[in-house]
Amino acid sequence: MLITFALGTAAGDLTATSMRWGYLVSGVVFTVAIGVPALGHRWRGWNAVAAFWAAYVITRPLGASFADWMGVSVQHGGLGWGTGPVTLGWAAAIVVLIAVLPARGGDRPQVAAAGQPPSLH
Repeated sequence: MLITFALGTAAGDLTATSMRWGYLVSGVVFTVAIGVPALGHRWRGWNAVAAFWAAYVITRPLGASFADWMGVSVQHGGLGWGTGPVTLGWAAAIVVLIAVLPARGGDRPQVAAAGQPPSLH
């Protein structure tokens, strides 16, 4: 896991600063990139474990690019909200999602008829 975080952080820093794409463009690029393993798994038969880990590595630069874009100053290509407010805002959003989504029960399998596999739909 530490390696994936290091790779993800390096990729985000590479595109945003070294390649001078900026934080927003980097975030958009990683948004598109995270779909590639899912599409490859679904339509190209990519190995599920490899597709998962590829997508997992991309979550780090994806989140960091957008968080940096929101937090850094306008002079550095961001919105200038500051890292403190951005961190608190995302922490609050995550807490709300963790509280609300399980309460909805949408992720619980439906009871299947005898001999049928359970469905998540």
